[in-house]
Amino acid sequence: MKKSWLLLLTALLVILAFGLTSCQKKEAAEPEAEKKVKVVLYVNGTLGDKSFFDSANRGVEMAVKELGIEAKTIEGGYAPERWEPDIAQLAEGDWDIIIAGTWQLQEYLEKIAPKHPEKKFFTYDTSVDYSKGGLDNVYSILYSQNEGSFLVGALAAMITTSDMELANPDKVIGFLAGMDIPVINDFKVGFEQGAKYIDPDIKVLVSYAGSFSDPAKGKELILAQYDQGADIAFNVAGETGLGLLDAAKEKNRYAIGVDSDQYLLYKDSDPEKASHIVTSMMKNVDFSLYRGIKYHIEGKLAYGKAEILGIEKDGVGVADNENFLKLVPPEFAARIKELEKKIVSGEIKIDTAFGN
Repeated sequence: MKKSWLLLLTALLVILAFGLTSCQKKEAAEPEAEKKVKVVLYVNGTLGDKSFFDSANRGVEMAVKELGIEAKTIEGGYAPERWEPDIAQLAEGDWDIIIAGTWQLQEYLEKIAPKHPEKKFFTYDTSVDYSKGGLDNVYSILYSQNEGSFLVGALAAMITTSDMELANPDKVIGFLAGMDIPVINDFKVGFEQGAKYIDPDIKVLVSYAGSFSDPAKGKELILAQYDQGADIAFNVAGETGLGLLDAAKEKNRYAIGVDSDQYLLYKDSDPEKASHIVTSMMKNVDFSLYRGIKYHIEGKLAYGKAEILGIEKDGVGVADNENFLKLVPPEFAARIKELEKKIVSGEIKIDTAFGN
């Protein structure tokens, strides 16, 4: 009898031990199932430009909030010698996705990504050269900034020939470029084409600052354009372009922001400056990075190639905030919507600074 009880007790202990082991294994597996995607955004500059890099950071923050990822943003500064070693170090870390945009980082990604095939890389506002091979783990995002610039060029032309409060009789508009590079010139050709689509006699003043981080230089150049008759100017210069917004406030002229909705960024902190920002040409870097991360999580992202986001895919557009609705006559706003449809349908072909 004792032997039977002993056997029964032994069997129960074995079953209990097996159950505990199974539970422990299950508990150990649960964190793996709940593991968050880890994303690092590397900016070859600093945050605070209220434009391009801030938009990229906003997209990653949106993914943290809505997609539950873990993320960090690293500011690499403006010293180029830092960029390659910084990205190489991040690739050695435990990040699942390394995001590094702009044409200035392209060659570094082309060298580093093939050495880490287990990692995924995003680049934006440029594309790696996939013909070099070994870049099947890189997703490139390009934007049809020429499309959005066409729209704000058309708007600027309508404004400068209107009886709006700050418009003058001269058919002159301004364009501030950060640097003389293809992506900035793609803005320029679209802006000029849009303006001349409305009125072939429009004169577009163009200034290159040679920097994306010199607001004082930007202000100096745009003050000169306003003095030459421009009553509205387009900022395509990153942090340098903040000087354009200062100049618009000082001279009581109109401004067009870029990348982010710059009216909203100044609405509370400097409402007088904000009141001069008619609209912004939205290059939706934030949306594009959020979208890419979402598709990665869903297993839908096509690595190993570039994707171009234009008006149709919400990559670019015109900010129609409260100030836009307050300042811009309804017929101008309606014309912009009409032009959007014609661009998407292919009825209007936009020029580009890139080879076709």
